[in-house]
Amino acid sequence: MAKEVEVEVIHSWSTPRSLSTSLMYSFAQRDDIEVIDEPLYSNFLRVTGFERPYRDELLSKMDPDGNKVVKEVIFGRGTKKYRFCKHIAKQWVSGLPRDLMTKGKHFILIRSPLDILPSFNKVVPPSFEELGLGYLISIYNELCELGNPPPIIDAAELHEDPEATLRCLCEDLDIPFQSSMLKWEAGPKPIDGIWAPWWYKSVHKSTCFEPAKKYPVPFTFAYYDLLEQCLPLYNSLRRHVKKSLCLLKSPLPRPDLPVPANEKLLAWVGDELLPRESAKVSVFDSVVQGGDSVWEGLRVYSGKVFKLEEHLDRMFDSAKALAFKNVPTREEVKEAIFKTLIRNGMFDNAHIRLSLTRGKKVTSGMSPEFNLYGCTLIVLAEWKPPVYDNSSGITLVTATTRRNSPNNLDSKIHHNNLLNNILAKIEGNNANAADAIMLDKDGYVSETNATNIFLVKRGQVLTPHADYCLPGITRATIMELVVKENLVLEERRISLSEFHTADEVWTTGTMGELTPVVKIDGRDIGDGKVGPVTRRLQNAYKNLTEESGVPIPTYHKS
Repeated sequence: MAKEVEVEVIHSWSTPRSLSTSLMYSFAQRDDIEVIDEPLYSNFLRVTGFERPYRDELLSKMDPDGNKVVKEVIFGRGTKKYRFCKHIAKQWVSGLPRDLMTKGKHFILIRSPLDILPSFNKVVPPSFEELGLGYLISIYNELCELGNPPPIIDAAELHEDPEATLRCLCEDLDIPFQSSMLKWEAGPKPIDGIWAPWWYKSVHKSTCFEPAKKYPVPFTFAYYDLLEQCLPLYNSLRRHVKKSLCLLKSPLPRPDLPVPANEKLLAWVGDELLPRESAKVSVFDSVVQGGDSVWEGLRVYSGKVFKLEEHLDRMFDSAKALAFKNVPTREEVKEAIFKTLIRNGMFDNAHIRLSLTRGKKVTSGMSPEFNLYGCTLIVLAEWKPPVYDNSSGITLVTATTRRNSPNNLDSKIHHNNLLNNILAKIEGNNANAADAIMLDKDGYVSETNATNIFLVKRGQVLTPHADYCLPGITRATIMELVVKENLVLEERRISLSEFHTADEVWTTGTMGELTPVVKIDGRDIGDGKVGPVTRRLQNAYKNLTEESGVPIPTYHKS
């Protein structure tokens, strides 16, 4: 008879119908592991009173004392080096010993509710409690708080590449992989729980992790409300799946953010604040269907939103020009902006992308007559310093893509349909330039793909008419400062060669403020350095941002 020894316990936590039994059969093939099928099931039925066709038999044959089971069954001595315990998350009920979480190795197996729900009703009707995804989230959080975040694997990966998934899991559990884990014999097993005849019929036909069917079964829409409750919880756990395991996702690595602090932020969508990964609009929203939306960029300085009223004026004008209906009030928009900034603690060096879409449609299509839900308001605030090099200056190239004519789409409407600008930006990117100059239909300079543009020639400041370009808020502010600085300002048609031969050039925009341009199309501007008029206006603009703006409620300068 084999000598009993201390064993190391491996806890598998999952929802029902998640390949957990197949995974138990897989681990049972190892020569160094004994497995136990849901040792806490009887305790779960005793505590919750849940009904099962086998309830009486289970309570009579399986110890219902959770404390005793944890101590003597789960952590009792054994004859193998490891013990694999298959747990269903909802069986983690109150009153169980803390040892259950603090001892042993843990991992979590997840599966999409879209795949679970169609097969769940074979024994008991599905419910939020029966699925237990809330418990699975709690278990994950508990283990993280204990400093032992568990690896998470998705059942889809076991279908797609069983060996790679099991190898990675074994590596995470610090146990050697054994190829025997990839096969087992069909039919019932001695390790099966009493409930096997009700739940395990399909898995008894299997001998391995088989590829998933190419096309799923139709979804039972009687469970639609339950799916809406459960899917966000599944997706929350799915974000913690190791990228090396996540075979069904894009192979692209997780990108670094320009400002790492923006990884965790709250954005306003519709009428609520949501975490970054949950901040989404409906696929029926007009901004998705046709770029049918207007927007503004605002910047926050020292507890104040700069030029807030001017930006709101332009946004409401744009919405009116596009015949938006059921538009939120000015005060509602301001409250959403302030709440977003306050919740994020963003009172300086922050940028707001404010969008107002025509709203959600009752069915997909172009007609605004389908927009019966009212507008969708989006307030995206980020930590964001000026996006250009405002000290040494930037390089521009001229794009072949022309700026929209008012004959086609009036640039005075600050709309979200930016493909014209994006095509020009692509040309700038391909030339390794910061941005691209866009010409109007007659070949005169209009603006860049993202900013307005100015030049200085013999002490005189010039900027193009706002016929084909957006009459920017920052542009208007700089024009006022030019006059205050006793400089000559002229607004007229300007040819490209005039920019090539200018003494100084700069661009203006909320995101970049006032940005010097030191080279255009390979030609140095002036002596290729930032000029004195540019510096003078940069300082004047900086002083203005420090002095003016709409205060954010609750902000107190420390």
